[in-house]
Amino acid sequence: MIDEVVDFTQTVDLTNCDREPIQIPGLIQPHGVLLVLQEPDLKIVQVSNNALALLGQQPQDLLGKPLLNLLAPQQINAIRQCLSEDFEYVNPLDISLKAQTKLLHFDGIVHRCNTIIFLELEPKKKRQKTDFFHFYQRLKGTITKIQKAPTLLEMCEVVVKEVRKITGFDRVMVYQFDAAGSGRVIAEDRVETLTPYLGLHYPPSDIPQQARQLYTLNWLRLIPDSTYEPVALVPAHNPLDSRPTDLSLSVLRSVSPVHLEYLKNMGVSASMSISLIQDQKLWGLIACHHSTPNYVPYSVRTMCEFVGQVMSIELANKQDREDLDYKMTLKSLQSKFVESLSQSKSFWDGLVQLNSNLLDLVGATGVAVCAGEQVICIGETPPEAEIPALREWIKSQIQHNLFQTRSLSEIYPTAESFKSVASGLLALEISKVNKNYILWFRPEVIQTVNWGGNPNKPVEVTIDREMRLSPRKSFELWQQTVQGCSLPWKSCEIEVATELCSLIVGIILSQADEMAKINLELERSNTELDAFAYVASHDLKEPLRGIHNYSNFLIEDYGEVLHEDGIAKLQTLVRLTQRMEDLINSLLHYSRLGRSELSRQPTNLNDLVRQSIDILKIGGPPQAIEFRTQSLPTVACDRTQVSELFTNLISNAIKYNNKTEKWVEIGLIESESASSKDPSLYTFYVRDNGIGIPQQHLERVFQIFKRLHAQDEYGGGTGAGLTIVQKIVDRHGGKIWVESTPGEGSTFYFTLSAAVKP
Repeated sequence: MIDEVVDFTQTVDLTNCDREPIQIPGLIQPHGVLLVLQEPDLKIVQVSNNALALLGQQPQDLLGKPLLNLLAPQQINAIRQCLSEDFEYVNPLDISLKAQTKLLHFDGIVHRCNTIIFLELEPKKKRQKTDFFHFYQRLKGTITKIQKAPTLLEMCEVVVKEVRKITGFDRVMVYQFDAAGSGRVIAEDRVETLTPYLGLHYPPSDIPQQARQLYTLNWLRLIPDSTYEPVALVPAHNPLDSRPTDLSLSVLRSVSPVHLEYLKNMGVSASMSISLIQDQKLWGLIACHHSTPNYVPYSVRTMCEFVGQVMSIELANKQDREDLDYKMTLKSLQSKFVESLSQSKSFWDGLVQLNSNLLDLVGATGVAVCAGEQVICIGETPPEAEIPALREWIKSQIQHNLFQTRSLSEIYPTAESFKSVASGLLALEISKVNKNYILWFRPEVIQTVNWGGNPNKPVEVTIDREMRLSPRKSFELWQQTVQGCSLPWKSCEIEVATELCSLIVGIILSQADEMAKINLELERSNTELDAFAYVASHDLKEPLRGIHNYSNFLIEDYGEVLHEDGIAKLQTLVRLTQRMEDLINSLLHYSRLGRSELSRQPTNLNDLVRQSIDILKIGGPPQAIEFRTQSLPTVACDRTQVSELFTNLISNAIKYNNKTEKWVEIGLIESESASSKDPSLYTFYVRDNGIGIPQQHLERVFQIFKRLHAQDEYGGGTGAGLTIVQKIVDRHGGKIWVESTPGEGSTFYFTLSAAVKP
């Protein structure tokens, strides 16, 4: 089943087969004659060298002459009409011409390749009925059987029987290609005395790439006698461009000598191949073999070609019915998958919740979900430490958001160490930017593959010491144990994964739209909050200041008149207005802090902490406090806000301390015991030996206006300091937390970016 020829005088490997230009052999098979014509007068510029035998005229007598010298005017008109229409639906033409005293009848096949016209004439062996009704009657039952076959395999079994009945070949097979290019005989009808080929595999080199390309251009290929002597074109090159003539669409094109040797080794004297095409790709072939020469008339070939076209159309229908229950299960799981994702806050959470359903979605035994730097493994997977490198490799392999293989270790050697759990890989790329991937795995399944002979082509050395690839001489059963491969991914599983990507992207876009709405609402709320802050700072503070001032005026002007109880109430009113003003100022400061632009610049935190301590010493309590400071790095931050952060934390450490010997320590965490594990962040701390915080109140200390003590204890305050500290850390992309032991002290940790550039 090969169609190749190559120059073996050079270094030889299996890729030589794919480099041979089989479309320009300069030769045809002898069962017909080929004429190459030039428009507009259909002048003969090339003719096959068997013109005398089949047409009764020497090739040299035909060259340069118009076709009218050979055929009658009405036949010339038929050819011109054929060229003006779709010639595939007009061929064959009924051509006849006189040779001496005889009237010769031919099937005429006309086609155009670029600007060149081809006319191929095949002698009719006998006059046959070729009208529509004859064609219809022969094929009606066959087409009905093909359409009614419930499964793909049963349809193939119908086809081989019907094609063998129409053509009379000894053996007819349906030969299906897999993703790797190998072929397998999935249906066969044969003479009982022949060795069965059903179930046998054949390597990709049996039908090289350029031969497959020609099979997609020509629905049918016939070799009536594999022992034929090729007939050359005269002249060898087309005189119009001095190049070999492209015979890609020629039904008479000669095949490679290696292919003829291949057929001889199989014991095949005649062969015919009918292409099976799905989605414009070669799905397989209907391959026909005969032990003796067997010429198939063009009318019969047309029937077989029609069968191949109908079967090609039915392939999709039959494959859709395969594993129907399984496909419905996958669709149901897909719906659950989408529902879970749509109700989850994040891509990561939605996938993790699915757990085993995520495996069943494509029939996998393990899955790794990658979201950014996070990886979660479910089922049997490679070691988690291997996943990031595998994901990076997959990024270069992905096409249209998908990559799949059943033999990962062959193309990714590192996978050899975990092929027992991950020989098969199906990878789905959700977002390359965010590094969101789903990697499904299947284990190694050791299989025995039945080949039609040893699939390895030996390199032979000829008498002239030239190297040549030799077609296989044996087609007996040859078994191979295949390792490092999983069961193949079914097309329905790949389809579910492909659809899943689109659904996930749709959900993410929907969530993005929802987030955009929320952001608009937040923006509106922030605008209202700004308006409130303005009112608070101007409209509320003004009457509050008036109450405060008039209360003081009453005490000063009417202190002698009022009773002590009245004076005490006025003094309380003054204190309350002062506290209310402090609360408004704190709220206003917190509100503005969240919307002010950060002015990031490289800042030496040693200098910043030293300045904060100096300021606190000036206005602080008279008792001695020990400040313990470590060497701190330079970071990119808003100097003013981070200064306020350290000042508030150090101030609280001093304020909430009733020990005789007080100390405050400011430092940088070197270990990961209490820090973020992100290397792009620094973790700082402010530690004291103060009163500490009960465990149940550790989260409350960051809530605005929440104090754990009475208003007049530990120096008072509004309770907004730690809330402001948390806001500053959040705006710098960090986090803050506290660890404390009542009576022993507290440690406040916070992170800042380790980047120095602003």
